[in-house]
Amino acid sequence: MVRALALVALLLVAACPGGAARTTTPDPGRGTGSGSGSGSGKVIPGGGSGSATPGHAPISTACLQPGCVYHGAGSAYFTCLSSGAGSCFHFGARCAPTDGCMFDASTASYRACAQPVEGRCASFGAACAPTSACAWNPTDGLHHTCEAWSKGACTRWGSTCAP
Repeated sequence: MVRALALVALLLVAACPGGAARTTTPDPGRGTGSGSGSGSGKVIPGGGSGSATPGHAPISTACLQPGCVYHGAGSAYFTCLSSGAGSCFHFGARCAPTDGCMFDASTASYRACAQPVEGRCASFGAACAPTSACAWNPTDGLHHTCEAWSKGACTRWGSTCAP
Protein backbone atom coordinates (compact mmCIF):
# COMPACT_ATOMS: atom_id res chain seq x y z
CA MET A 1 0.00 0.00 0.00
CA VAL A 2 2.78 2.41 0.93
CA ARG A 3 4.66 1.58 -2.28
CA ALA A 4 1.54 2.22 -4.36
CA LEU A 5 1.03 5.63 -2.74
CA ALA A 6 4.69 6.49 -3.25
CA LEU A 7 4.42 5.50 -6.94
CA VAL A 8 1.32 7.65 -7.44
CA ALA A 9 3.01 10.61 -5.74
CA LEU A 10 6.09 10.14 -7.93
CA LEU A 11 3.98 10.09 -11.11
CA LEU A 12 2.15 13.25 -10.11
CA VAL A 13 5.33 15.13 -9.29
CA ALA A 14 7.39 13.91 -12.24
CA ALA A 15 4.97 14.22 -15.11
CA CYS A 16 2.16 16.70 -14.71
CA PRO A 17 1.43 18.95 -17.69
CA GLY A 18 -0.22 22.29 -18.00
CA GLY A 19 1.74 24.34 -15.50
CA ALA A 20 4.99 26.11 -14.98
CA ALA A 21 7.85 23.96 -13.82
CA ARG A 22 10.05 25.11 -11.01
CA THR A 23 13.80 24.68 -11.05
CA THR A 24 15.91 23.83 -8.04
CA THR A 25 19.63 23.32 -7.53
CA PRO A 26 20.66 20.12 -5.79
CA ASP A 27 22.32 20.33 -2.38
CA PRO A 28 25.83 18.87 -2.59
CA GLY A 29 25.08 17.05 0.68
CA ARG A 30 26.77 17.44 4.00
CA GLY A 31 26.95 14.76 6.64
CA THR A 32 28.80 13.44 9.60
CA GLY A 33 29.72 9.96 10.70
CA SER A 34 32.31 7.32 10.16
CA GLY A 35 32.59 4.37 7.88
CA SER A 36 34.54 2.94 5.02
CA GLY A 37 33.81 2.25 1.41
CA SER A 38 34.86 2.92 -2.13
CA GLY A 39 33.28 4.08 -5.34
CA SER A 40 33.52 6.43 -8.24
CA GLY A 41 31.46 9.27 -9.52
CA LYS A 42 31.04 11.62 -12.41
CA VAL A 43 31.84 15.29 -11.93
CA ILE A 44 29.42 17.70 -13.57
CA PRO A 45 31.53 20.38 -15.25
CA GLY A 46 31.14 23.83 -13.80
CA GLY A 47 32.95 27.13 -13.72
CA GLY A 48 35.99 28.01 -15.82
CA SER A 49 39.12 26.04 -16.49
CA GLY A 50 41.05 24.99 -13.43
CA SER A 51 38.01 25.19 -11.13
CA ALA A 52 38.27 22.91 -8.12
CA THR A 53 34.54 23.17 -7.37
CA PRO A 54 32.22 20.98 -9.41
CA GLY A 55 29.15 22.71 -10.82
CA HIS A 56 25.60 21.53 -10.29
CA ALA A 57 23.11 21.25 -13.12
CA PRO A 58 19.58 22.46 -12.26
CA ILE A 59 16.93 19.81 -11.79
CA SER A 60 13.53 20.50 -13.32
CA THR A 61 10.57 19.48 -11.17
CA ALA A 62 7.12 19.48 -12.78
CA CYS A 63 4.16 21.27 -11.26
CA LEU A 64 1.81 19.54 -8.84
CA GLN A 65 -1.32 20.25 -10.88
CA PRO A 66 -2.08 17.87 -13.78
CA GLY A 67 -3.61 19.23 -16.98
CA CYS A 68 -6.95 18.49 -18.60
CA VAL A 69 -6.43 17.19 -22.16
CA TYR A 70 -8.52 15.90 -25.05
CA HIS A 71 -8.34 12.16 -25.80
CA GLY A 72 -9.23 11.60 -29.45
CA ALA A 73 -10.16 7.91 -29.15
CA GLY A 74 -12.38 8.61 -26.15
CA SER A 75 -13.80 11.86 -27.61
CA ALA A 76 -13.59 13.38 -24.13
CA TYR A 77 -11.31 15.32 -21.81
CA PHE A 78 -9.31 13.54 -19.11
CA THR A 79 -6.78 14.53 -16.48
CA CYS A 80 -3.31 13.83 -17.87
CA LEU A 81 -0.98 12.37 -15.27
CA SER A 82 2.06 11.77 -17.51
CA SER A 83 2.89 13.31 -20.87
CA GLY A 84 5.55 14.25 -23.39
CA ALA A 85 6.28 14.41 -27.13
CA GLY A 86 2.73 15.44 -27.98
CA SER A 87 1.00 12.61 -26.13
CA CYS A 88 -0.51 11.89 -22.76
CA PHE A 89 0.77 8.53 -21.54
CA HIS A 90 -1.46 8.10 -18.50
CA PHE A 91 -5.01 9.40 -18.24
CA GLY A 92 -6.92 9.94 -15.01
CA ALA A 93 -10.48 11.06 -14.31
CA ARG A 94 -12.68 12.95 -16.76
CA CYS A 95 -12.45 16.73 -16.56
CA ALA A 96 -13.29 19.99 -18.35
CA PRO A 97 -10.76 22.69 -19.34
CA THR A 98 -10.90 25.70 -17.01
CA ASP A 99 -11.22 28.13 -19.94
CA GLY A 100 -14.36 26.35 -21.22
CA CYS A 101 -12.91 25.97 -24.73
CA MET A 102 -13.27 22.34 -25.84
CA PHE A 103 -12.52 20.39 -29.02
CA ASP A 104 -15.66 19.54 -31.01
CA ALA A 105 -14.97 16.38 -33.03
CA SER A 106 -18.01 16.93 -35.28
CA THR A 107 -16.60 20.22 -36.61
CA ALA A 108 -12.89 19.47 -35.98
CA SER A 109 -12.58 22.80 -34.19
CA TYR A 110 -12.50 24.31 -30.73
CA ARG A 111 -15.75 25.80 -29.45
CA ALA A 112 -16.95 27.35 -26.21
CA CYS A 113 -18.75 24.81 -24.04
CA ALA A 114 -21.74 26.08 -22.10
CA GLN A 115 -22.51 22.72 -20.49
CA PRO A 116 -19.58 20.34 -19.81
CA VAL A 117 -20.64 16.88 -18.59
CA GLU A 118 -18.14 14.14 -17.67
CA GLY A 119 -15.37 15.39 -19.99
CA ARG A 120 -17.70 16.03 -22.93
CA CYS A 121 -19.70 19.05 -23.97
CA ALA A 122 -23.50 18.78 -24.00
CA SER A 123 -23.95 22.23 -25.58
CA PHE A 124 -21.37 23.94 -27.79
CA GLY A 125 -21.34 27.67 -28.50
CA ALA A 126 -19.18 29.92 -30.65
CA ALA A 127 -15.69 29.15 -31.93
CA CYS A 128 -12.82 29.81 -29.51
CA ALA A 129 -9.08 29.35 -29.13
CA PRO A 130 -7.89 27.50 -26.01
CA THR A 131 -5.77 29.50 -23.58
CA SER A 132 -3.31 26.62 -23.38
CA ALA A 133 -0.42 26.91 -25.82
CA CYS A 134 -0.75 23.19 -26.49
CA ALA A 135 -3.74 22.02 -28.60
CA TRP A 136 -4.89 18.65 -29.96
CA ASN A 137 -4.30 18.16 -33.69
CA PRO A 138 -6.98 15.89 -35.21
CA THR A 139 -4.77 15.13 -38.22
CA ASP A 140 -2.11 13.18 -36.31
CA GLY A 141 -3.76 12.78 -32.89
CA LEU A 142 -0.91 14.57 -31.10
CA HIS A 143 -0.73 17.83 -29.19
CA HIS A 144 1.06 20.69 -30.94
CA THR A 145 1.54 24.39 -30.46
CA CYS A 146 -0.79 26.36 -32.71
CA GLU A 147 0.76 29.35 -34.45
CA ALA A 148 -2.46 30.67 -36.06
CA TRP A 149 -6.17 30.28 -35.22
CA SER A 150 -9.23 30.91 -37.40
CA LYS A 151 -12.81 30.18 -36.32
CA GLY A 152 -11.71 27.72 -33.62
CA ALA A 153 -9.43 25.74 -35.93
CA CYS A 154 -5.67 25.85 -36.03
CA THR A 155 -4.50 26.92 -39.47
CA ARG A 156 -0.76 26.56 -38.80
CA TRP A 157 0.52 23.87 -36.46
CA GLY A 158 3.88 24.16 -34.72
CA SER A 159 6.00 21.54 -33.00
CA THR A 160 4.64 18.87 -30.66
CA CYS A 161 4.26 19.84 -27.02
CA ALA A 162 3.56 18.12 -23.72
CA PRO A 163 -0.18 18.45 -23.07
